[in-house]
Amino acid sequence: MRLKGRTAVITGAAQGIGLAIAKAMAAEGANLVLADINEDEAKKQAELLTNEEARSIGIYGNVASVDSIEQMFAAAEEAFGGFDILVNNAGILFSTPIREITEKEWDMVQSVNLRGVFFCMQKALPYLEKKDHPRIINISSVAGQMGSYASGMSYVASKGGILSLTYGMSRRLAEEGTGITVNAVCPGTIETPIIRQWTKEKISELESRIPVGRLGHAEDIATAVVFLAQDDTDFITGEAISVNGGMYCG
Repeated sequence: MRLKGRTAVITGAAQGIGLAIAKAMAAEGANLVLADINEDEAKKQAELLTNEEARSIGIYGNVASVDSIEQMFAAAEEAFGGFDILVNNAGILFSTPIREITEKEWDMVQSVNLRGVFFCMQKALPYLEKKDHPRIINISSVAGQMGSYASGMSYVASKGGILSLTYGMSRRLAEEGTGITVNAVCPGTIETPIIRQWTKEKISELESRIPVGRLGHAEDIATAVVFLAQDDTDFITGEAISVNGGMYCG
């Protein structure tokens, strides 16, 4: 098991990509802290993931609140004596047309997707600095790399900002000798319950833009995250791994 004895905090872990990451890490022996604004679902999933090899807990976590972030990490300290891996997955998405985006929407998206990622990284440092092979893994998006066909500009800007934070934090923390690596995973179009409700024509249109000819699965993202979380990836930092079926190559 590649993550045996390690502990990971995953934000936005009650469903979707975050839950897929949690399942993949649990299968590799990691203890888990599933943080989500849906506390009940986080606790339910944590119970399902706890096994003989490792334990999981579910907690409330609102990354738009620094107080909540600090409480989230304190819970990890109490339960597991800290954590080795931070996965910044929590995010929100709007597809509002450019001319209709409001200040309220813009600020809301940035507070969760971008501000939340920075303060999660900042507040995690005292915990990660104590560990061997500490990891920060940020979930960005192909939208942050190349713009988007459908996502709103508030989302595009936030995901591009995550990439810039990943590059900047990786360099600064490497220079400080902390041993903390900072990398990003950039999903393409991922199949979700919402997308599965769309018409066959709409789904076919999405698939036509993906060179490999299919939508991505949450498990595709989880595979990349587990790879970056391993002990033997110390020399990989400041990297953005594209998991998008060939939509963006660069």
